[in-house]
Amino acid sequence: MKAVILAGGYGTRLSEETGTIPKPLVEIGGRPILWHIMKIYESGGITDFVICCGYKGDMIKRYFTEYGYANADFTVDLAANRIEINRSAREPWRVTLVDTGQDTMTGGRIRRVRDHLDNDTFCLTYGDGVADIDIPAAIAFHRAQGTEATVTAVQQPGRFGALNLADGNKVASFREKSMLDGPMINGGFFVLEPAVLDRIDGDDTVFEDAPLRSLVEDGQLSVYRHDGFWQNMDTLRDKHVLQGLWSDGRAPWRVWA
Repeated sequence: MKAVILAGGYGTRLSEETGTIPKPLVEIGGRPILWHIMKIYESGGITDFVICCGYKGDMIKRYFTEYGYANADFTVDLAANRIEINRSAREPWRVTLVDTGQDTMTGGRIRRVRDHLDNDTFCLTYGDGVADIDIPAAIAFHRAQGTEATVTAVQQPGRFGALNLADGNKVASFREKSMLDGPMINGGFFVLEPAVLDRIDGDDTVFEDAPLRSLVEDGQLSVYRHDGFWQNMDTLRDKHVLQGLWSDGRAPWRVWA
């Protein structure tokens, strides 16, 4: 099975970083968040990826073309015009990088990579969110439902501590923010049948709009509930939260060995 990753948006709410690089290349712990997402899928047995590029997509392509040398020790023999690899740390990935257009919407990007999906069930997620999700369990759940699509529902992380106010000007109790503070939202990590692609009209189609609505109306959208960790990287604050967890050795999404 292949995993499609949407990596073409402008990331305007993270402009402190995305003015110079695409959001999927913003680093957590010295690695792009895109790398973290791919490692999550790898832990679930998926190593074949289709990356939907757009804004600054050339940088994402360059990241992968240079990945081998960037993560290896090697000797450059200038006299012999030869490079000798001493140690290679390559990932077991096959990565297809597709230019899906600068201003193409999410649905359009998915439709543009149709020829790379082998008319088979595939996974789909966004290039800015991580979770300690059990990928094989999500796929098995999807197959058991028999629907065209499954979306992972997650609790939106609360951003502020909760105050329980007593009479007067005193606080009776304080509870730090938790996953329980927010509503259930679309957490990405979809599992989709190829028939879903027929619900996408073209480049201007927002996947989360008409296609998902039509799936709901036809009873073809199942919900896989993930009660564990999930966090997107929508703002600089979100990046700092993820970086803090990684630096402290408490990154729940690190499900790989």
